Amino acid sequence: MRFSFGSSVSLLVFASAHVVSAFITGSPLLVKDSATSVSFSTTALSAKLTRLPTGISPFEKSAARSRDFQGEFRKTCQKVIQDALRDNVQTMEIEFPPLLGGDKSKTQFDDFDNVQELNQNQDWCVQLAPMLGIQPTWLIFPDLKECELAKEKWTGQRYRQAAVFTSLEEVTQHYTQGDESYSKPWGATFASGMNSLLGGNSGDAGLLGDQTALDSLNDNSPPKLHLICQPGNSGPVEDWINVETLHKGSKGVPTVVVNGALDKVRDGYYAAFIFPALAKATPFYKKFESVFYLKPISDKGVYGWVYRVYPEPWQVVLQTPSKDKNGNIKVTDTVALTSDVKPTYDQAVKALLSTSAGATVQ
Repeated sequence: MRFSFGSSVSLLVFASAHVVSAFITGSPLLVKDSATSVSFSTTALSAKLTRLPTGISPFEKSAARSRDFQGEFRKTCQKVIQDALRDNVQTMEIEFPPLLGGDKSKTQFDDFDNVQELNQNQDWCVQLAPMLGIQPTWLIFPDLKECELAKEKWTGQRYRQAAVFTSLEEVTQHYTQGDESYSKPWGATFASGMNSLLGGNSGDAGLLGDQTALDSLNDNSPPKLHLICQPGNSGPVEDWINVETLHKGSKGVPTVVVNGALDKVRDGYYAAFIFPALAKATPFYKKFESVFYLKPISDKGVYGWVYRVYPEPWQVVLQTPSKDKNGNIKVTDTVALTSDVKPTYDQAVKALLSTSAGATVQ
């Protein structure tokens, strides 16, 4: 359902799972997953890292309007998903700003609502499916209405034949055989009752979507991939619970979650004593591989990105704006931190501040 709310340097690191200490001459800072000592050249390291797409900075907003970032992201994701599948990765996360690029490009500093995000994520996933060439791929939308809207918009055979259009509820029920493992969103019973009441003789007013929009799962089983579009994010928390249920019920089908805001689940955004069922799903989401992750971070006067392209290390990239002799804004990207594990917010900010100031982090 839709709701609207408004230099080469040497580096020596001693670290534990969460950075015990790091001594840096220059940058970037390296975080290791286990207690270890590593010495290397940052020039060699940087050469192995995928650079940030040019023009994504909010300081270059006018340039972003002429760029198809979403198309670029899809091309990258096509490769990393296929690479991860070859490595037998079973649960994958893709996270990026869905409104970036194009005539209506928007950053986190602009006004937008969750419906705009949902529309963009829907379009993005539908267009990704034929690029993957994996059949059958079950393209799973948050609910029946979203599946219906996607089918109404994307009528071409290229998209219809590339994926099985379905919903979270339909897939969860398919795997659990109706054993009540499906977690109904809060208010679902009321919404269903109103739909029946207003439906007259047919008992279906169409408020929840058209059942005929769902492709047959039995005719397209077993799937080779679950591609799940924006579950939970700006929607019911039960979506995240159902993703775990369907993945485990599939007994080995790889799952890719696109812009599902999984950090909210992993980082305790929802209090466990209020959402105990969701809290039980936390270990499941902590095992997800972030195959493509691009998220802005801004704090204490610095701006940058947390970035990862599978199978590379994580990066924290500082973006520094300046003006050339003609007064045009240019942005310099500096890798402030690399890590085998995802850096925490505090670690990312500390690295950005250190790199911006040219100071040594201790």
